Amino acid sequence: MASDPDDDPRIGDISEGTVLRAILARTSTASHAILGPGDDAAVISAPSASVVATTDTLVDGPDFRAAWSSGYDLGWKAAAVNLADVAAMGATPTALLVALAVPRDARLSFVSAMADGFREACDALAPGCAVVGGDLTVSELLMIAVTALGDLGGRRSVTRAGARPGDIVALAGELGAAAAGLETLFGRFRDGETPIAVDADALDDTARQGLERQLRPRPPVRLGVVAADAGATAMMDVSDGLALDAGRMADASGVTIDFSGAAIDELAFAGDRARALAGGEDHGLLAVFPADAPLPEGFRALGSVTARGADGVLLDGAPIAHTGWDPYRDWDGVVG
Repeated sequence: MASDPDDDPRIGDISEGTVLRAILARTSTASHAILGPGDDAAVISAPSASVVATTDTLVDGPDFRAAWSSGYDLGWKAAAVNLADVAAMGATPTALLVALAVPRDARLSFVSAMADGFREACDALAPGCAVVGGDLTVSELLMIAVTALGDLGGRRSVTRAGARPGDIVALAGELGAAAAGLETLFGRFRDGETPIAVDADALDDTARQGLERQLRPRPPVRLGVVAADAGATAMMDVSDGLALDAGRMADASGVTIDFSGAAIDELAFAGDRARALAGGEDHGLLAVFPADAPLPEGFRALGSVTARGADGVLLDGAPIAHTGWDPYRDWDGVVG
């Protein structure tokens, strides 16, 4: 039986206040919020007096396809990618600010499901963090811009620039799962060049797992603080591919990172080394630790840091291409 359009109106047919009330009804209370949604701005406590801030924008086309993602998926993913960036600094996520540009034809249920995705991603990945405010407008393209805040809790921030020769390179998270999901979307759910609805039941377990990681990534957010407390000298979120992001860390630190092929193979989703090196959007934490310190829980050694040579990233001592997702190079026909 078709749903009553009056129960699920188009965004263009209702007021901003109606949409906001639907969103706020699904928003949790942030642990660090002194004043939450509903005023001109939120007020967030910063116990350590150091605020970590990051922002990320997802746009229909280069970053996702609306035909492949539910509102819930998009809310979850937009939250997860920003929480991972806060974690990569060694901080605890405290609050999200969300700006939505939504087509007039979008249904209220779609926006409500997006709010559910934000809430449940925060609850699962960073308990105590929640959406505390934002903005809403209409647009021909669906766009989601998120600003995430975090607190260092008295710790130093962990940047990309601290890796030193002799350190151990390690990873918490997955390698290549989200990229496998992307391949499934492009390979199975298009009619010519047009994306079509996803039928997850038509996939085997491996393909379904990759699809889930592409649409709803699960970065190890809590391990950012664990790594910082364990003495991580450098850390970053692997969003654009291991080889490309490791190259950024190597450049920032003025070192060379030499990965072990055997270690990569152990973590590669479905045993695909090339995908593990080049595939993005798993949002694992790439961290570097002193050689004399035990690796903290959740991290597995991937290689070592050496003095800077001609190449920033090596695999078993041989140079490799810094392949990965670059929106200015790879936009045409690719979602990243």
